[in-house]
Parts: sequence; structure tokens; C-alpha cells
Amino acid sequence: MSRAGSEMETDHAPLLERAFEAPPQEESYAVEAIEGEVPTYLRGSYYLNGPGRFERGDLRYRHWLDGDGLVSSLQFSDRGVRFTSRYVRSSKWVAEEEAGQSVFRAFGTAFPGDQLKRGIGLESPVNVSVFPFRDTLLAFGEQGLPWELDPETLETRGEYTFGRRLNPISPFSAHPNFDSASGEMFNFGVSFAARRPCLHLYRFTGDGELAYRQRLDLDEPRSVHDFGLSPTYGVFYLSPYILDVEVLMGEGATLMDALAWRPEKGSQLLLARREDGGEQARIAIGGSYCLHLIACSEEDGLLLVDVLELDRPVYDQYQVPGFFTEIRHARPARYEVDPIAGKLVRKTTLEYHNLCDFPTVDPRRGQHRDGRFWFLGISHSASPGRKFFDELVCCGWKSGGVEDRYQAPAHHYLCGEPVFLPNPNQGGAGSILCQRFDAEHRESAFLLFDANRLQQGPVAVLKLRNPIHLGFHASWAPESGRYSSEIP
Repeated sequence: MSRAGSEMETDHAPLLERAFEAPPQEESYAVEAIEGEVPTYLRGSYYLNGPGRFERGDLRYRHWLDGDGLVSSLQFSDRGVRFTSRYVRSSKWVAEEEAGQSVFRAFGTAFPGDQLKRGIGLESPVNVSVFPFRDTLLAFGEQGLPWELDPETLETRGEYTFGRRLNPISPFSAHPNFDSASGEMFNFGVSFAARRPCLHLYRFTGDGELAYRQRLDLDEPRSVHDFGLSPTYGVFYLSPYILDVEVLMGEGATLMDALAWRPEKGSQLLLARREDGGEQARIAIGGSYCLHLIACSEEDGLLLVDVLELDRPVYDQYQVPGFFTEIRHARPARYEVDPIAGKLVRKTTLEYHNLCDFPTVDPRRGQHRDGRFWFLGISHSASPGRKFFDELVCCGWKSGGVEDRYQAPAHHYLCGEPVFLPNPNQGGAGSILCQRFDAEHRESAFLLFDANRLQQGPVAVLKLRNPIHLGFHASWAPESGRYSSEIP
């Protein structure tokens, strides 16, 4: 066998397929198998959403974004920790449960006789994120309204229409942003019409009322997954990842088939004013790709946009279970722009080159120039062959690079957006909570780290009775209902 052929067969994520062997169970129980000590200041609820079911009938999904949404929670109280998990009873889930087979085309899987929502889009599996809002809990998928859940039992209450101000075909993303002081929610959705593509920007009051829905024109039907929020602006990194709806509507075509990477069209930063949703500026920034932003802040008249920047999209690397087989790179980047003049002042990058994702910040410091941030990385990014997230990394803009890192042992894989849980008694201190799958023993657990001492390993391991899915995005709702004041 040639050297190249041997390298292509290298498996840097052995036994990862075990995470997809059987659908996780719906259950609720007190977590008793805890190694180490859970910090006493942790009081509140952690929520995680992600694709949990990958087969129905004879069909097995082939893409990570295809699975039905499963929301899990950890409730921390003086009585201990309670784990709960339930599938979201979305329109897709209910219809397919009743049929006993798959009905709707998925992100990366098509099949004979599959259906599209109203003939033009995917029926959302509601499998991307979950956030508390007002007195309820909302589970989000791509390009569809969120679904309301009971915050304690996770029972599905129904599609959330914001007082009927939105309808089931309103474009709505899985990445809302919240103003912790006012309780407002901002979100967006993309209309991919070929003749007049546009981005809809929404602002909801703390009472859940729609304050505005502003339409911003796009030059191309660009796929946008996330956006940032500063005190004054909503910030969109518009990558040249183009969606052709006509292809999606064709027989046997998936959404993956309809997406095309066109770096020659260039990337842009689109700035919209929070106050009225109108466009402030549009700035050309090269031809890279951004799936997730880290944070946005303002200082001395400049807008600082922090992102995880990739050389190209990664959706084609979400094949189940052959993840990330190609060599891809990413690194944190900061764009400092003058929003009034509409120009880029400078760009700074940090020395971290492994493929990385799921950034998080201390919510008390997210809008500060020298803020630190955490994310999951793939240590074998520079090698061909299957691989998965296996390191938790802390970087700092002030230090200019990696400040701390935890490397998972062999056969242990990290997933679920790492969430910063603030210590209300000490500024800058807190815990990082993320998910672990032990593929060798088919065991799932949640790991708690001292946010400032990752290398020392988890201070507590919360072992679950049964394995669960590899999740996507997570959130934290402190028992007090809000974070303490921002720290300088």
C-alpha cells in the first residue's frame, strides 16, 4: 500500500461510530455517579440541544445536521444535580412518528418520495440550540420558528409564534442574541430567493413583543448561521457560501447539494443598527468562512468583531460517522472596524491553527477588548483521516494566543458547546461545562472545569446512566434569573 493510501485510512477518532449506534433514551433522574466536587456556587439550569435520532424505519441519516432534536438539561440545586432529556415534538417528529418512517428530506439525506415543507424548504428537526426566554424555554433549528418547552420537564408545548407576529414560514435562525439588561432578543433569518435575497433582522422586547422586522438586501443568497451583537450594532459575517433553492427543490437533492463555496465572491461584514435595524455599513474582508462569531465589543469609536475564521466551510465534513476526514484549519480573528466611516482599520489573528468550533465567553466580560474565550478543538486537524473534537482550549486577546488547554484521553470525545458558568462571588472566576463521550466504554458524562485551570483536568465528572447524543449548542440559566453586573 502506498504511503498516501495508508494516510487516508488513518483513524484519529476510533470507535466514534458508537455515538450513533442507538437513539438516546428519554429519561429524568438524579445524577448520583459524580467524581470530584461540584462547585457550591452552581445554582441554575444548563440546557443542551442536538441531533439525537438518526434512523427511522429503514432509513438512516448520513449527516450530523439530520438527526431529530433532543434537548437535555442539568438542574443544579442544593438537593444535587438532576438530568432530564426529551425529544422535541416538532411537526417533523410527530408526522414521522405517526407514519413509522421518515417523511421529510433532511439537510444531507434525500430518499425516494421525500417531502419538503410547502415544497420549498426543509421541515426543521429543531436540533441546533436552546435558550431560556422570558418565563419559558425555546428550542431552535435552522430556518424555522422555535418550539416552546417546559423549562423543568422539557415537555414540548408547541411552536412559538411570538404572539402570532410570525408564521411557520418566517425565516428564523438558530442563533438568537440576548441583551441581559433589557431582556430583549435579537435574531435573523435569510430569504434565499434568487432574484432578491435578503436578511430579516428581528428585535423582540423583554415582554416578547416584536419591536421591528427589518429587511436587509443581500447581493447573493448567502448561507448565514450566526451573528454578533454589540451595544450598538448587529454584526453579520457574510461568507460566500451560496444556496441555490432551485437545486434544493429538485428531486433527490439535499440542502448540501444546493450549497456552493464561491470564495471569488468575497466575504463581507454587514453592520445593522440595533436601534432601528437599518444598515450602517458593509465592509469587504477577503474570502474566508465563518460559522460562529465569538463576541462583539466597542471601544474608542471602533467596533471589534471577534470570530473563528476557517479556510472554507465544514458542513461537508459532518458525515456520520466519518467526521472531518479532510484537513481543515481555523483560527481566531479580530476585525477592528470604523462603523461610521464603513472601513476596516485592522485585522489581528491568534496563533491557533487546528480546526475549532463552539466558542464561548464569560457573559460578564464578553464585550471587552481583552476578554478571554474558550472553544473545542481537534488536535489532529493537520492529518487526513477521521477525527473529532478532543481538546478544550482557552485563548486570550491580551496574551495573543493559547493560555490553557485540556487534552482528552484516547477514545474520549468532547462535544456540546462549552458554557461558562460564572462564580457570582468572584469576578473573572467560574466553571466551564461541556459534554464527553467515552467511546471505549459507551459512556456519556458532563465535565466541569475550573475555567482558569483547564490543564488540571475536570474538577467534577457527572456520569450519566445511559449514553446520549453528541450535542450542538448549550445555554445556562442562573437560579437568580440574571448574571451579576459586568466586571471591569
